[in-house]
Amino acid sequence: MLFQKTESTTLLTEELRCDLSQFSASFKSYENTQNTSDTNLNKRTKSIYTPLELQFLEMKKQHKDAVLCVECGYKYRFFGEDAEIAAKELNIYCHQDHNFMTASIPSHRLFVHVRRLVAKGYKVGVIKQMETAALKAAGENKSSLFSRKLTALYTKSTLIGEDILFQINLLDDSLDVEDVTTDVPDNYLLCICENGENLKGRKKGDIVIGIMAVQPTTGEVIFDSFRDCASRSELESRVLRLQPVEIILPSSLSDQSEKLINSITSMRLRDDRIRIEKMENLHFEYSHAFQLITDFYTKEVPDTTGPQKLSVILSLDKPVICSLAAVVTYLKEFNLEKMLYNPSNFKQLSSETEYMTINGTTMKNLEIIQNQTDMKTKGSLLWVLDHTKTSFGRRRLKKWVTQPLMKCSEINARLDAVSEILLSESSVFGQIRNLLCKLPDIERGLCSVFHKKCSTQEFFLIVSTLARLDLEVQALVPVIHSHVKTSLLQNSLLEIPELLSPVKHYLKILNEEAAKTGDKTQLFKDLTDFPVIRKKKEEILDVLSKIQLHLLDIRKQIKNPSAEYVTVSGQEFLVEVKNSHKSSVPSDWVMVSSTKAVSRFHSPFIIENYRHLNQLREQLVLDCSAEWLRFLDHFSEHYHRVSKAIGHLATVDCLFSLAQVAKQGDYCRPTVQDNQREIIIKNGRHPVIDALLGEQDQYVPNTTNLSGNGERVMIITGPNMGGKSSYIKQVALITVMAQIGSYVPAEEATIGVVDGIFTRMGAADNIYKGRSTFMEELTDTAEIIRKATSRSLVILDELGRGTSTHDGIAIAYATLEHFIRDVESLTLFVTHYPSVCELEKVYPDKVGNYHMAFLVNEEESAEQKESPEFITFLYQITKGVSARSYGLNVAKLADIPEEILKKAAHKSKELEGIKVYYSLWNLKLYLHTIV
Repeated sequence: MLFQKTESTTLLTEELRCDLSQFSASFKSYENTQNTSDTNLNKRTKSIYTPLELQFLEMKKQHKDAVLCVECGYKYRFFGEDAEIAAKELNIYCHQDHNFMTASIPSHRLFVHVRRLVAKGYKVGVIKQMETAALKAAGENKSSLFSRKLTALYTKSTLIGEDILFQINLLDDSLDVEDVTTDVPDNYLLCICENGENLKGRKKGDIVIGIMAVQPTTGEVIFDSFRDCASRSELESRVLRLQPVEIILPSSLSDQSEKLINSITSMRLRDDRIRIEKMENLHFEYSHAFQLITDFYTKEVPDTTGPQKLSVILSLDKPVICSLAAVVTYLKEFNLEKMLYNPSNFKQLSSETEYMTINGTTMKNLEIIQNQTDMKTKGSLLWVLDHTKTSFGRRRLKKWVTQPLMKCSEINARLDAVSEILLSESSVFGQIRNLLCKLPDIERGLCSVFHKKCSTQEFFLIVSTLARLDLEVQALVPVIHSHVKTSLLQNSLLEIPELLSPVKHYLKILNEEAAKTGDKTQLFKDLTDFPVIRKKKEEILDVLSKIQLHLLDIRKQIKNPSAEYVTVSGQEFLVEVKNSHKSSVPSDWVMVSSTKAVSRFHSPFIIENYRHLNQLREQLVLDCSAEWLRFLDHFSEHYHRVSKAIGHLATVDCLFSLAQVAKQGDYCRPTVQDNQREIIIKNGRHPVIDALLGEQDQYVPNTTNLSGNGERVMIITGPNMGGKSSYIKQVALITVMAQIGSYVPAEEATIGVVDGIFTRMGAADNIYKGRSTFMEELTDTAEIIRKATSRSLVILDELGRGTSTHDGIAIAYATLEHFIRDVESLTLFVTHYPSVCELEKVYPDKVGNYHMAFLVNEEESAEQKESPEFITFLYQITKGVSARSYGLNVAKLADIPEEILKKAAHKSKELEGIKVYYSLWNLKLYLHTIV
């Protein structure tokens, strides 16, 4: 309380005082100005800035784009525009105080309000007092302003530090969980760099793009380099896969990329908006980037392997190096650049030989990681598969879902592990699953330790959790050896104890009680390795001993042999004397406080030694903080080992999650083959719709037989709302699930490994990209034509509907023929154009016509002949062509007025009598145009 009172008194004095000679060191520049009053005068109000306001202005000049929280005693204050932002976003009171609007929050609620501001897209700076009352009183600037400095910056991707307690259970019980913004599974910072020079055969809008994506809270670093066309579909795929919360861009970006970024950010809600950080183009120029990266790896990386690391970096593509340079510059502002020290941990995002290609359009159309309605996880494939118990397991599962495997051996290794968990009767699997329950996010906690931004509470929670996991897994090792058969599970589990072995040493050093209360002065049990702390504590004990010996003199002076020191309101070593005996108190003693009955004094000896004691205590706090950081550095030497162990736990969590999925309903283990081009599914179901319907409403199963050596193309017709789109998505999702290593919703399934799934479905324009519905449709189709191979699954839903009937039929026919004859991919083609079905006659061995079955209930009365038929959907895929689409039935279901329906039915029958013929020459012309 002494510290708080001293600070608040000092602030009051500051605001009343205008003597500029008493400013702190940071404002000596102001003292040296010839016209002091002009420099420190608010031109708008014509009043003098207070020292605190000048200090704020100086810091704001250095951090113009941040909302600054300034520590002032027991609260944090906002000034000026920052105060108005805080008032609006945090719903707190804002008022005029001297020259600025101001608002404040209590110190203990800082983490809540920082998180809220960051969630709304702001960069937030925390400015703390760098002096304590006792040390300041002993210093030369004892009557000046408290010195302050920026101790932390936070944005959406860099939300890591002591001010941001990452575990709700570390907080007091009175805290409402709603007060803390829940962490998103991923929080990537993505940097994008473009290079349009020296491209061979470059078309308008073509460009080479380099990206660098980092996750400061987990230590993950991803890079990629790729050529992209004017539609920026490649860039869109990567942005949708990573779902960054923050994007770094050069100040000038190509129009096409700018439009894409705008279209993605415009779809987000206010609190979910991607934060955009624009940096000067200079940071993205190769010569500047080369110099910065060279200096970083040869001069700033602490070990001697800098030159080797630099050679790894310089082997990357130029746009990637430029992106990395911008990321280094940006992360230095947050003291998070340490995660870039080791390039061997960088991973390339796109690997066509390792993972199935799922581009952005397919990810959206199949609703892989979020639904298309409200962009939430519920209703997506990830939602169906996610039964993970840990945050780090959930993040890994998301990677698995967006990157289905291509190697049959790896897929079957996962399937073997899932099968064993599902079918084994050993109790060891229940014990392993219990280990994963109620674990904190140790992956993020470990990264917080690595960056030296963790509290003692957080460190203790992480290390004690890891030590417990080490013991528990160690105890299971004999049973794992004898009962766990699959190599993926066994290797993951058996490596964990060895990787976690260094952790328990650090736990033994710590005093649990001190760690939980955040008392760094009592944190270390044995001070043998901490000589600085030991020496300071000995000095403190020496002073305390002197003060205690002085009590004998005091007793003699006041003639009270039983006198003892008392502590009142934080003031120690007070000598309490009854007011009736005040005459016995020496005249040089200082009265500190009094009541009606007693008075309390400090002797000159106590005054001098108590001041010295407080200085030593506060110096001890500073020394302990410095030793704490060194201790964290020492622990971080084991970061990569411990991180690998957490990765194994994440893998185990994902396998248990997939085993839980396999238990639901009628799921089967798919047969996955390397050398076959086929998708054979017996009575398959749509995994998401199946889960949403539950047991009451059973999803109608359907069978699929696609074979590269036989019928590889299905042309699907049928009435609107008959289930065509659900059926084709079902086939694609079952294929994705099989290559993830999951059981699938079917009686039987045989999947030949697919190298990519390409989809074109739905009607939507893209105003931000300046593309009409039809243009969007054809751009997607052109992309598929360029990328699909004979090992791909291609799904085209109602191609050609965005234009006139004649052109639409011609484009649909020509495009499908190209896939049948030239690409030879497995293809599902949904259409309302019966003419396209003629391709079955042209390619009878390769193409089959199918429709979604239905029943027509014809009205018999004469009055009803001109009304639309009533359709009963059977949702069953059936051989043959459906000649009509029965769109009027949908109009009826949508409650279109009866007179309009009758008129439409009459017109429909009239048009059905007209036959339209298209010349083959026109079809060939369209084929040539598209291809």
